[in-house]
Amino acid sequence: MTWSRRRFLQASALAAASPLVVSSRVLGARGTAPSNRIALGFIGIGKQGEYHLRNLVRNNDVRIVGVAEVYKQFRDMAVDHVNESYKDKACKGYVDYRELLARADLNAVLIATPDHWHALPVLEAARQGKDMYCEKPLTLTIREANLMVEAVRRYGSVFQTGSQQRSSREFRQACELVRNGRIGRIKSVHVNVGGPSRPCDLPAEPTPEGLDWDRWLGPAPKRPFNAVLRPPHNKSFPNWRSYREYSGGGMTDWGAHHFDIAQWGLGKDGTTPVEIHPPGTKHPKMLTYIYDDGTPMYHGGQTDDGRKVNGVLFTGEKGWVEVNRGRLNTEPESLRTAEAGPNEVHLYRSRGHHADWITCIRSRQRPICDVPIGASSATVCHLGNICYWLKRSLKWDPKKQDFVGDPEASRWVDRPRRAPYTL
Repeated sequence: MTWSRRRFLQASALAAASPLVVSSRVLGARGTAPSNRIALGFIGIGKQGEYHLRNLVRNNDVRIVGVAEVYKQFRDMAVDHVNESYKDKACKGYVDYRELLARADLNAVLIATPDHWHALPVLEAARQGKDMYCEKPLTLTIREANLMVEAVRRYGSVFQTGSQQRSSREFRQACELVRNGRIGRIKSVHVNVGGPSRPCDLPAEPTPEGLDWDRWLGPAPKRPFNAVLRPPHNKSFPNWRSYREYSGGGMTDWGAHHFDIAQWGLGKDGTTPVEIHPPGTKHPKMLTYIYDDGTPMYHGGQTDDGRKVNGVLFTGEKGWVEVNRGRLNTEPESLRTAEAGPNEVHLYRSRGHHADWITCIRSRQRPICDVPIGASSATVCHLGNICYWLKRSLKWDPKKQDFVGDPEASRWVDRPRRAPYTL
């Protein structure tokens, strides 16, 4: 892969500063040489960001060098944990993520901000020549998804979307069964996740000391602080996902996992359905997606014969495959332990979502949940939300990335952004 000029200059500077590089093979069981470790930064430390940080600080292939977070309590907690783990004080804290990205010694960043704060750091990190892991759902809008794909490809970043189910064996096996026709032609797919988000109506509360609330809001509309959106550490889980200004509700939360698996199983990565119908049109109770080959996908937790759906259910002419975390059920039952044959479709095998990303940073290959995959899966979720909000059937053109003959729906492809946080 061709390196950008910025990446070449960064690599040259690092090489000049570190003339002696010890191969990890020389170290053997002792692990990766310090000079070979990936310098990693974090943007956003909340529930998910803390999870990633506490896992990756133990990973000998990376060295966490900086944390950008707008809440001092969380930022200090993360920096202190990293420095205590490394027994030094080399990790630095930042309020503004751009100061972290400007570091010439930084190789990669993990972005775990709320959804409305994904696009700006991703676009800037790409321009700065950094590799990225960005939490799902990848975007707040469809336009953001397209801009991310364009920027990541332009600058050659290695990009992993945090839809980690693709790195789990049961999901890969389920999708291989479907892709190899083990249950025949697919008649339908059911995806059981939560519903759309709603406008934020939380009352005003005093802003806690140490939180840059205006920066937390960023491109979202100006509004008073409420602890539901950014609670103190260990007090409660944030619930910003329920509100339209920051996220897409259960549709984009679990939807970015389960619709992603539906896309993988159907072989639809990089594209989307072409029709979206609200409940009461194509189906009396469920929102219905239609793909270009006519396959219907339902947003609902129960089939027409009353069966409850646990995760993702692929129904074919000769059986069915149902998959969720830690479980795989099939009909016929014998398929549950079946593996793809030598002449069948073999999907990407990841040895772990973090590990896959780190391996690809070194090899410059594309990881299991590359940016167009995360973008198209997020777009599926957004299309469903827009259909719920407008309460009417929509036609979508995946090539033009726009609704067909519906200017009102097209306005939802992007959102207004509060200055100065514009794209």
